[in-house]
Amino acid sequence: MSHVGAAIAESLAAHNVTRAFLVPGESFLPVLDGLYDSSVKAIVTRHEGGATYMAEAHGKATGQPGVAMVTRGPGAANAYVGIHTAWQDATPLVLFVGLIPTSDRDRESFQEFDPKAWFGTQAKQVFVLDDPSRASRVVAEAFFQAQQGRPGPVIVGLPEDILHQEYTGTIHPPIPVAEGALSDDHLDLLSLELSRAERPLIFAGGPRWTPEAAEKITRFAEEHRIPIIQDFRAADRVPFDSPANAGWLGYGRDPRAAQLLEDASLVIEVGAVLGDVPTDGYTLRQSPQARNIAINPDTSLRGHSVALLEHIVASPVAFANTLDRLSIEGKDKRGEWFDNAHANHLDFATLPEPADYRPGKEGTAHMEAILAALHEQLPQDPIYTFGAGNHCIWAQQFLRSQVYPSQFSVRNGSMGYSIPAAVATKLQFPERTVVTIAGDGEYLMNGQELATALQYGAPFLIIVMSNGEFGTIRDHQKKHFPDRVSGTQLVNPDFAAVARGFGAHGELVTDDSQAQEAVARALRAIAEDGVPALINVITDQDHSLPID
Repeated sequence: MSHVGAAIAESLAAHNVTRAFLVPGESFLPVLDGLYDSSVKAIVTRHEGGATYMAEAHGKATGQPGVAMVTRGPGAANAYVGIHTAWQDATPLVLFVGLIPTSDRDRESFQEFDPKAWFGTQAKQVFVLDDPSRASRVVAEAFFQAQQGRPGPVIVGLPEDILHQEYTGTIHPPIPVAEGALSDDHLDLLSLELSRAERPLIFAGGPRWTPEAAEKITRFAEEHRIPIIQDFRAADRVPFDSPANAGWLGYGRDPRAAQLLEDASLVIEVGAVLGDVPTDGYTLRQSPQARNIAINPDTSLRGHSVALLEHIVASPVAFANTLDRLSIEGKDKRGEWFDNAHANHLDFATLPEPADYRPGKEGTAHMEAILAALHEQLPQDPIYTFGAGNHCIWAQQFLRSQVYPSQFSVRNGSMGYSIPAAVATKLQFPERTVVTIAGDGEYLMNGQELATALQYGAPFLIIVMSNGEFGTIRDHQKKHFPDRVSGTQLVNPDFAAVARGFGAHGELVTDDSQAQEAVARALRAIAEDGVPALINVITDQDHSLPID
């Protein structure tokens, strides 16, 4: 092994890292050199924000830390958006940042910044590698911290001169991460409380799930007739069609979902916490007498806002693995509660018939027509990615997630996530169809990562909802300053033509009659030509949200 950069690359391989999302910089050239002979594939992105978004989506997809690499100063600044996303979404992520040489510190040298000051409030830990002999150990500690308890981002600063030094140590193995556990007393409490409750509810979401855990918890809820309501932007923990599925909470939710949370006699929070967004800004379920049990590996329960009967420090996986030890009675008394919750979920997620579409302006199409075409033509296990904006409500409400993981979005309202997330998830799950729903404002924040998708063979479908405005902000503007449009309007390029310029397939839809064939041609381009496909859907500004 020649230098510290090679030791870092080998340490990543020892942690089963398959790819690192990066924008190269001269500050970490030895790490790039180490990747040359490594099993870790370098995915070169077109913006540092795209790199950290991709790493964040990879963390959500696998439960293992996504890895991003950027250079000092401007590179670190551009990467920050993905760090905030990983912080608020509790996603494991490790960001390696090239730094100035140690002898240049505190001299206002080129691109100098203080990583601990910049990232200290939005990362679980910030390491600066000043001792070359600790290089592999620091990588292991960074991965451990990113995963343990409440997952989140960890920063590793890499001074340029340290990376060039000789490394003579060994490669440190991964540090095991505890799942937590449920004691016999916890199992007795859960059995008692669930047996007593006439209107129990499971609130599911957050990190540290697996497909197996999601399946076990779904079966448990179906067997005992306990509805599952899911967190904001996390509606894939239970299949859409499961009789236990009671919908989701957060922005754009069904009023009946909010009432379900209020009416529940007992709520079991699994993985997620009832914080700001799912409680409608700390207004739902705020009674001190409300009975809630949190099952969460975060000892601090960051963001939790409701009364608490018991906090069980365990992950969703640990909970799922002990379900067969619970003894619960009384499922017959919960039948109406259970059935109504699922019926309301299905009703809210049903697209209107074409005859019931709202009249639109000439030259525009309805998102309902596009979504109906997707329902008819997509396979059973697609992946959906979307960022932030009114267009996300369409995806959240109507697109059906049948397996975990399948919904990738952000809970910090960060725009520009949809395309990078699609790249990362398609690379991780090449056999699955990936669909992005983007607004015209959101798409152009990271639409250049379409080039990354083409470079690395990651074909996916992009639906751009083009209405020429930042719709969410315009809606708020209408409430506070009616008839005074300011700072919210957009003039767009021909997104389909731009996509073709990248080498992707492009479609323009200006009428509902074009929707089915446009979707069919786009899906053929993905499957047969192996290229991404974009459908630019021109929509009416008055239809930025589904019908109330």
